[in-house]
Parts: sequence; C-alpha cells; structure tokens
Amino acid sequence: MIDNNKVVEVLRRVMDPNAGIDIISAKRVKELKIDEKQIFFSLEVNDLSQEAKFAINSECYALLKDQFKDVEVHIHFAQSKGGNKTVLPQVKNIIAVASGKGGVGKSTVSVNLAIALQKEGYKVGLMDADLYGPSIPTMFDLIGERPKIKEVYGKPKLIPIEKYGIHVMSIGFIVDPEQAVILRGPRLSGVIKQFINECIWPELDYLIIDLPPGTGDIQLTLVQSIPVTGSVVVTTPQQVAVADAIKASNMFRLENINIPIVGIVENMSWFTPKELPENKYFIFGKGGADGLAKKYKTVVLGKVPLVQSIRESGDNGSPAILNESDDMAKVFSGIAKSFVEQIALRHELYEPTKRVQIKT
Repeated sequence: MIDNNKVVEVLRRVMDPNAGIDIISAKRVKELKIDEKQIFFSLEVNDLSQEAKFAINSECYALLKDQFKDVEVHIHFAQSKGGNKTVLPQVKNIIAVASGKGGVGKSTVSVNLAIALQKEGYKVGLMDADLYGPSIPTMFDLIGERPKIKEVYGKPKLIPIEKYGIHVMSIGFIVDPEQAVILRGPRLSGVIKQFINECIWPELDYLIIDLPPGTGDIQLTLVQSIPVTGSVVVTTPQQVAVADAIKASNMFRLENINIPIVGIVENMSWFTPKELPENKYFIFGKGGADGLAKKYKTVVLGKVPLVQSIRESGDNGSPAILNESDDMAKVFSGIAKSFVEQIALRHELYEPTKRVQIKT
C-alpha cells in the first residue's frame, strides 16, 4: 500500500505558479485518495493559465511516477468554489492596520504588533503598503536591503526579507531611501498587486498590512485583491485624529466592503516622563479610542503612552517590543493578546471575508 504521507511529501516538491510555494501549502491539492497502486487527486486551477496548468500537471505526474514504480496516477482539474482563497491561500488571517490621518503611530503599532505576535509563537508577515512614506525599512533596520528573486516556471518572484522572525516586504526595499515615490492610481495599484501576487509569502498565521493614511486607491486595491480578515484602527485621543479615524472606519463598514473592525489602538494616550514614571499628562485629551470603539461596537485593544523609548527604538531599528525590560514591551504584548482573542471572536461571529467587487 502506498503511504499517503509520502505522496504528500512528493507533491510538496511541486511549486504553485502563482504563490511561489508548494502546491500542498497553497491548498491546490484536493480529494487525495490512494487505492492499491492508484493515486487520485484534484488540482484547483481556475486561476491558472493553460501553460501553468500543463506545467504543474506534468510535474506532479512525473514526480509521482518516478517515486512510486508501476503506479497509476489520475489527476483531475477542479474549479474552486468562488475562487476566493486562490489569492494567498497559505495565509490564515490578513489584517489591515489603518488610520484616518498620518502621524498617529500606525506603523509603530503595525511593527510592534507583528513582532509581539511572533513572540507568542505565530508565523507573521508584514506588508508595508504605505507607498509614499514607507517606514518599515527604518523600523526593522533594513535600509538599503534588497529582496531576493526566485524564478517559478520562468516568472520572477520576490522573496520577502526576514528580520526578527517576521517576513517583510516594502517599496523601501525597491527604491532608494531618498528617492521620491511618484505614483498615481493604476501604478499604485500595480505595486500593491505585485506585493500580493508576485511575492513568495510563506505559510502565515497573520499577514499584517500597514496601510497609508486615509481611504484612497491603495485601500480600495487591497480589498479588491485579497480577502481581508479584519482591520485595526489606530488613533490618538485628539478629536481631530478621531474624526479622521471615523472616516477610515466607515470605509471598512461600507455595505459592499464589510470588513470587521477587530479593535482600536490608541497611541500617545498620555505623556509620561522617564524620570516621573507615575505621572500622566494627557496632552492630546482623553477618551478618543473609547468613543470610537463604542461607535463601531468593537474594543480598545490597548493604549500606548507617549514615551521617548518608543520613538528611539523605532528610529534605531529595534522596536520597543524587543526590549523585554521596557514597560512598553508589556503594553504591546497586551495588545497582541487582546488582538488574538478578538480575531478568534471575529471567526465565531462572522463569515469569512470575500474579495470586494466594486461596481463603478
């Protein structure tokens, strides 16, 4: 009798033409059955070209025949229902981190949340979708680094850079640090689609996407390209920031987008001087995140004070969460734990998100 595990092991050597990972991880192989000296399975191929279908079919057949002598291999092409998870099928949860306005610490939250989740044992990726102002290379001490390229069936694919256990992709790895990024609608969309379709993302529990401020082309391209599991909205307590955060939140709650807001993170909640750790000065006011969470029937995942060590750690490329002796590491760790709880609740309460179809 042929060992099922050995068949799976052989099929893991076949690369998915789109995702750039093996076809088992990409969840292309369905209904695998073994009957004496016969192997049956289906391949979900509705998003592949005829050339790609032929290539993976031939490779599966050749590898199995080479490994198992005198075996009959029966491969059928199948159409996935709805075709929703043919995009990043290896990623369990895709999370958009958003804000209404710039300067509220969205990238700081994205970076520290990603590393906090990794420290909890999850597999995490981070996509820097803020194309005009990519901060991630600085915060990960990756300025000047370039992603490697791997050919999959003759097509070049980008390999995200790994740092602190996080798989990271940013336009800052492609353009020079001081180069102005001058892109408009279609080209903005093209870069985001490249990060989604032409990057070899490994199997991930969470892909955190650091969005630019506002509700523009990048946000719309994202929700049309991949099924976003949920969003995290970052704000300060200041009413000006909250007013803009409401606009960002309203985009996710539009009927034809309908992406759950899993929580609010309030940044710069109060100022605490290092020499007076017990003192709190509410420079930007109070209650911004609480009101936002109440309005959208979600929770405040955590409140991050305005302290010098967070700014310094981001500028130095060693995010605050990495310094376990720093109280700020505990703050971000708490945010990550609350976040995981809310994602579990989101899966209990709501159907899986689908890619958005926007009619113009």
